[in-house]
Amino acid sequence: MKRKKLMSVLLAGAMVLGLAACGGNGQSAGTSASSEPSSSESVTQTEEQTGEAADTQAAGGNKLVVWTLAKDLETFADYYMEKNPDVVIETVVIEPANYVTKVQTALNGGQKEPDIIVGEPQMLEDFYDAGYFEDLNQAPYNAQDYADQIVDYVWEVGQDADGIQRAISYQITPAGIYYRRDIATAVFGTDDPEEVGKLFADYPTILNTAQTLKDAGYRIFASDAEINYFSGDSAWVIDGTLNVDQGRHNYMDLCISLYKDDLTAYANQWSTPWYQAMAGEVPILSADIQNYADDSVDVWNAEQFAEATAGMETTEVFAFGLPSWGVLTMRDNVMETSGKWGVCAGPAYGFGGGTFIGISSQSERKDLAWDFLKFCTLNEDTANWWIATSEGDTVSLVPVLEAHAEDANEVYGGQKLYAFWLEQAKGIDYSKITRYDKVINDAWGSAITAIKTGEKTKEEAISEFYDVVESTYPEITVNR
Repeated sequence: MKRKKLMSVLLAGAMVLGLAACGGNGQSAGTSASSEPSSSESVTQTEEQTGEAADTQAAGGNKLVVWTLAKDLETFADYYMEKNPDVVIETVVIEPANYVTKVQTALNGGQKEPDIIVGEPQMLEDFYDAGYFEDLNQAPYNAQDYADQIVDYVWEVGQDADGIQRAISYQITPAGIYYRRDIATAVFGTDDPEEVGKLFADYPTILNTAQTLKDAGYRIFASDAEINYFSGDSAWVIDGTLNVDQGRHNYMDLCISLYKDDLTAYANQWSTPWYQAMAGEVPILSADIQNYADDSVDVWNAEQFAEATAGMETTEVFAFGLPSWGVLTMRDNVMETSGKWGVCAGPAYGFGGGTFIGISSQSERKDLAWDFLKFCTLNEDTANWWIATSEGDTVSLVPVLEAHAEDANEVYGGQKLYAFWLEQAKGIDYSKITRYDKVINDAWGSAITAIKTGEKTKEEAISEFYDVVESTYPEITVNR
């Protein structure tokens, strides 16, 4: 297989990952339940209650306060307390849009809680620079003793600019192409992941694949944002200068062609028809519906969507581009197509998201916090439990991934996905990720949307993109 490179795409929140680069639209959702504290259950609070939680005084060394973006940590906390019934863990789940501000307010104000904080990759560099995360290389943590147990790129994400370990994740999130095996066989004569991967080898090949599928009555993707996770071969910023290489322009052209040439089902990511496309036939929408110029169809309301699209021409969608956590998304939505899916490599190595756990530098319960962090990320029994409990999440602990290398996933025709994801993770080069990626990716995505919908010419849209970068980051040199 050809040498591949890492995309530089990192967006905040799992439900908005992959939307911006093709100008897609989506909604972020995060909820949590509340319960009374006890010695055997966690306290989960909504973000509106986080101020109250932060003011809670320490109840001895057997209490821990966790602030998180991911509800996963509620489940980890419950499991930890099963093993340690004398510990009470208070888990606060905060919406991604509000999380950074909550953490900044608490820690800049000198609060001793939370004890555990987390971050997604695009947040971490600023958190490290602000001194929010404890130095895990120092005693008694000695985190470097565990370096060879975690997938390389994940370990690197958890380090600051000086190579000091600050955070560790329990999962890896390499990206892949999820495809329908039955459609692959019908149109291309094979459903083998290696062979199907060749259909996504590069952007021109993807367009050829899309046209072949359309001619056969299918659509390559539900939306035109499915290659977002593979959209960049170099860093957006190099030595303080904006870097818009040819690969970025090629990706822009791909998205525009997919949109203008009617090669998708025009279903925005995370919308009702996008999910429905995982299970079978969906209506072929119009470009105006996708960009909301035609609001007669509410793609976020399943009931209204069904009524508004009754009688429309339908199609079946061939593929989705998602990180490894897409296994869980697909599992819950494929319905009758279960067993008909496969996963192959995309045109570049990519990844999306991931929850990185660290200890607040201001915590007064650092020993207990370290024990919980190790339990979540460095304990093989916990990793095996999480694979079973999550029904398919891909852990970061190398010995456990290797132990599950032969596991067959029946949703994907018996494919050995843990071995596949581990191999994809080896190709990720995290050095190409910068703290600027979120804003720059969003601005590039807005430019793509403006061009494909005819709102602006390519020259006008790219000029506006440069304006956004210059005004947002005056320290970056922009060569137009």
